[in-house]
Amino acid sequence: MENTRVILPEINCDLGEGVPGEEFIFPLIDTASVACGGHFGSEESVKKTLELAKKFGKKAGAHPSYPDRENFGRKSMVIHKDDLAKSLEEQISFFLHVSNTLGMEFDHIKFHGALYNDAAKDDQLADFLTDFILKRWPKVPVFVPPHSRMEEYALKKGLPHRLEIFGDRAYLENYQLAPRTQEGSLLTNKENIDSHLKFILFESQIKTVDGKFIPVKADTLCFHGDNPGILEFLSYLRKTYWT
Repeated sequence: MENTRVILPEINCDLGEGVPGEEFIFPLIDTASVACGGHFGSEESVKKTLELAKKFGKKAGAHPSYPDRENFGRKSMVIHKDDLAKSLEEQISFFLHVSNTLGMEFDHIKFHGALYNDAAKDDQLADFLTDFILKRWPKVPVFVPPHSRMEEYALKKGLPHRLEIFGDRAYLENYQLAPRTQEGSLLTNKENIDSHLKFILFESQIKTVDGKFIPVKADTLCFHGDNPGILEFLSYLRKTYWT
């Protein structure tokens, strides 16, 4: 698996989540998904992150979630669809209020945490979320996991989307992320991430936690802003593969 000339996916990062040092992350990424109030975020935090995105010439999108700050949006919620729609509308509109004042384009929507993972495997939720976006922002791409219910419904409805793979998370054979409670589910050092990415970038495959290989296509690669090794491994990856 040599670094042959291939079209590499963009690098995106979940930001605006209270982690310091974003000014060092932005030069290493292409796109930011900005927390906008559901799991984290205030007008001050959204503005600060978007100002950095603008300063470094990076794209930015909204990163809404279940309205669950207590669990950082990482636990599934039983919530009425009308209440969820209202919350998502408020979160994305909040993001747009700030981004519009800065004259920035609306690059994408990416659901966060448990909402993202639930929609990947739940037909009713994926159907609801794709309808929600189509009714309000039909030209804005949504980030979806490959081989997920979200991809299926986006394709069926003609909703613009980008296939997203996590560059710092381990995968199961069914294309779902290994649970965070499982040892090794979060990749934090450049050696493990490099090994993970080589298969994705040059073989169009993911090596699962069980050592099996599953075919995959990625338009965008996500790294979590709160990953403790992000500055070290992103700098290495940029210099090794993207330059």
